Amino acid sequence: MANSLHLSREVKVYVSFAGSLWEIPVLDGYSFSQSTNTSEVTLAEMADSSNASRRGRKMFTDSVAPAEFSFSTYARPYTVDDGGTDEHHAVEEVLWAMFAGAPADSFNPAGGAGDPGVWTDVIGQVTTASGDDIVGAKIDFDSSNKLTFATSTIYFKFPASSDGGTDLWYQLTDAVLTEASVDFDIDGITTINWSGQAKKLSEPDSAPNLTGAITNEITSTGNFIRNRLTQLSITGSGAAPILSSYNVVLTGGNVSFTNEVNFVTPASLGIVNEPLNHVMGSRSVSGSFTCYIDHNAGSSADLFDDLLASTTLVTNSFKLIFDVGGTSAPHMRFVFPTAHIEIPTHSIEDVISVETNFHALPSDISDTDEATLTYVGATSQ
Repeated sequence: MANSLHLSREVKVYVSFAGSLWEIPVLDGYSFSQSTNTSEVTLAEMADSSNASRRGRKMFTDSVAPAEFSFSTYARPYTVDDGGTDEHHAVEEVLWAMFAGAPADSFNPAGGAGDPGVWTDVIGQVTTASGDDIVGAKIDFDSSNKLTFATSTIYFKFPASSDGGTDLWYQLTDAVLTEASVDFDIDGITTINWSGQAKKLSEPDSAPNLTGAITNEITSTGNFIRNRLTQLSITGSGAAPILSSYNVVLTGGNVSFTNEVNFVTPASLGIVNEPLNHVMGSRSVSGSFTCYIDHNAGSSADLFDDLLASTTLVTNSFKLIFDVGGTSAPHMRFVFPTAHIEIPTHSIEDVISVETNFHALPSDISDTDEATLTYVGATSQ
């Protein structure tokens, strides 16, 4: 008898977006689900002459909630030769395009050999280092001030057993990403935790056509980023008591990008209502970093003391630059030009340390310049 079971570790994930299909290697711990919203009707009456009282209840399915999903990927930048010039990409770049509000027609797949294509919006190639920019694939959020984003279809494939059976497919229709959280703990590999919502979870009528799916560098071992090499640059205003710069050596950190997403669902009686479409709410970028308490000049102890003394700054402004994985390829750079830093909190361990939370803010509340990130790829292996 053929084995009809499917194993979670054999999953393959595909993302259909902007007219192309990408295979995305994910880590263990992924999930997807869709639930219903229900109403309950109960009775509350006094007893009759025989001390009896009706105590039953009725349940009604009002609507189907938006589907929810989450998975994790490694940050994996790489380069391809574009006519003698290195063009920088990342295995998971399509997810950043989705998150940052890339239009549905923003991807041009007509690249060279091994080239996944070019994003004409959101993701651009920086060829000359200048200011805070480094050579690489730069992702900005200039297109993110939209009420709705272009949606994708995400497929989860569970292959059939080697001794028989059929492939099991699930698809998430009209999917949007709500969060991208980048973790860089000291002993790990840089990981991005993605989560999102979709209009519907279902089994597709037929499997997607995988011919031409973009699979660049998913088997390479030379494009992983080592967290232990991460560096942080903190630039202050220089106006007392804030210094012009601080020197902090990290022990860990996190950066979280969040899109508030709401799905509009009708409330008609007598049917099970389904979500119609999404609308975007606020966008936020925040994070934290940890370090030991260090009393060298301009180090973490001075940052703590100076923030405590800043009683007249209701909103402070620091430029934070995280070089995750160091400054040699492969690595990625986060730039937050006007970040608000909270007063650090102490952690009493073998060595006393502090955790500092920050919020990346735009230069003006209507702008989109609170953050940029740049992938610097390793040479193809």
